[in-house]
Amino acid sequence: MKARVAFRYLWAAPCTVVGAVIGACLCGLGASARRVDGVIEVAFADQRHPCARALLALPFAGITVGHVVLAPTHACQAALRQHERVHVAQYECWGLLFFLLYPASSLLQLLRGRRPYLDNHFEVQARALEGRIESSCLPHPSPRAG
Repeated sequence: MKARVAFRYLWAAPCTVVGAVIGACLCGLGASARRVDGVIEVAFADQRHPCARALLALPFAGITVGHVVLAPTHACQAALRQHERVHVAQYECWGLLFFLLYPASSLLQLLRGRRPYLDNHFEVQARALEGRIESSCLPHPSPRAG
């Protein structure tokens, strides 16, 4: 089991490095990083920080890059955690290919006259699996516990 976990981290590692560089830049601007369940979460303390306000103006609330999740505030991180963990699992599944597949899916939706972000395959999957994902790549929703 440990080998499987190590492989998932190694497979996504090139993407995580990109996320870590972006996260380090944000930390240089006043953000802080936390490790939560094996994922690095980078955010600002509150929305009054000028950089947090700028991030809040973006059309998405957070972004995952490998095992790094970037969000405007730590409160946003908590609210987005389940959704962003699905994206972490997608990086574990696709590795570097995710850098090509995600924008390709958005482009395909745009060419079909659909919404590039909301109808992106990976966003649809993340919304469907929020709170259900347990490990790396789950192609189908697993039953909810409870």
